[in-house]
Amino acid sequence: MIVTTTETVAGREITESLGTVRGNTVRARNVGRDITQGLRNVVGGELKSYTGLLADSRDEATARMIEDAESMGADAVVSVRYVTAEVAQGAAEILAYGTAVKLAETSESTPTGE
Repeated sequence: MIVTTTETVAGREITESLGTVRGNTVRARNVGRDITQGLRNVVGGELKSYTGLLADSRDEATARMIEDAESMGADAVVSVRYVTAEVAQGAAEILAYGTAVKLAETSESTPTGE
């Protein structure tokens, strides 16, 4: 499955738009992580535990979006975007969405026997 943030797939022709696809996940922080990250917040620096949590969440949302596209028979998802929203204190939703499309078959050179 080709996934791209652009409106087109380089070198490929889009033959059909199948519609919007999405994938989302809601993740919550945990108390242990909050304590250690709270201390890090006091002294400054990257909150690596939260960075990892968000990266995992993006991956999961993307995988769910791809599953949605595959169920529609798509070859690619174009114009992919990500949105994050806090849904409760300490819990955030990551939403991945884009347009599922069909691509023209690639033409492969065939030997002419010369």
